[in-house]
Amino acid sequence: MTATETDVPVTAAGGGPPKDTGPGESVRRERLSGLVQQHGALAVLVIVSLVASVGFDSFATGDNLGNMATSSAFLAIVALGMTFVIITGGIDLSVGSLFALGGVLAAWGSRHGTPVALLLPLLVCGGIGVVNGLLVARSRLAPFIVTLAAMLGARGLMLALTDEGAETYLIGKGSFLAELGQGTTLGVGNPVWITLALFAAGAVVLRRTRFGQHVYAVGGNEDAAALMGAPVARTKILVYTLSGLLAGLAGALNAAWLASGVTILGNGMELEAISAVVIGGTLLTGGLGFVSGSLVGVLLLKVIQNIINQIGSLDSSYQQVVSGAFLAVVVVAQTWLGRRRRLL
Repeated sequence: MTATETDVPVTAAGGGPPKDTGPGESVRRERLSGLVQQHGALAVLVIVSLVASVGFDSFATGDNLGNMATSSAFLAIVALGMTFVIITGGIDLSVGSLFALGGVLAAWGSRHGTPVALLLPLLVCGGIGVVNGLLVARSRLAPFIVTLAAMLGARGLMLALTDEGAETYLIGKGSFLAELGQGTTLGVGNPVWITLALFAAGAVVLRRTRFGQHVYAVGGNEDAAALMGAPVARTKILVYTLSGLLAGLAGALNAAWLASGVTILGNGMELEAISAVVIGGTLLTGGLGFVSGSLVGVLLLKVIQNIINQIGSLDSSYQQVVSGAFLAVVVVAQTWLGRRRRLL
């Protein structure tokens, strides 16, 4: 072999130039993977909504979209708190029971005025969140077990307050609390505005504050975060407290919307919240997540549910089947994208 031959680059089959596998190509692939993970659910939501708008005349009407937005608001608030918890690598199974408990406490407290109706669920549900955080962070117990116990305890407390569900507390019409849940501003339900404000604040906290940096650091590598000086225990306590507070607030707003503290609500809500968060691009293993993605995940689940209701011949169980299929696909895609990033 001559010196000239050794200088000739190896070409791809067909004689074309070799593919660019340098740093620039790796960066582009990594950015593409990140975009897919962050905005993939939004693309699916847009496509599904467009198909539904064409297929069903009543889907894109103002009344249907307004009802869908308002009913999504309560799950979205719960999912916001769940986002912070999952980014730290944890899980909170108590939010469904806290949601129901918050609604009952708000309805019961409404007899003593709106301030009591709003503060009581925040104090009780936030307190349960503090206990969850302390047990997870200080006692180093598994989040699954701790929040499962809180789920059972909160549900039991709610049943005790309502005589095993036999008593339903009502919220008086015309009260400020009822207006907060049932009223509209600029044609949009008040719960929707509250949800958007909470998500805007959550995005700022997660992306622009030191606490948000600690949340990502703890989820990415807890030991490394501790070595860098991040308050690991305090961060965990705060995220579980936040989750409890938001679940209680969502329950109070839902009670205001329904004008009563309904005891049968919240069953399975923790699984819906987790599904929405994961579908929105947050990794179950922690360290990566997006507040906006969780909101998109909630909307996608609600759109699917609405489409099934529009079909009419399918019952609500199909919504769970489709949601489960979406979740499975998203988890597989996240795993694949994670492996691609490590290879790059």
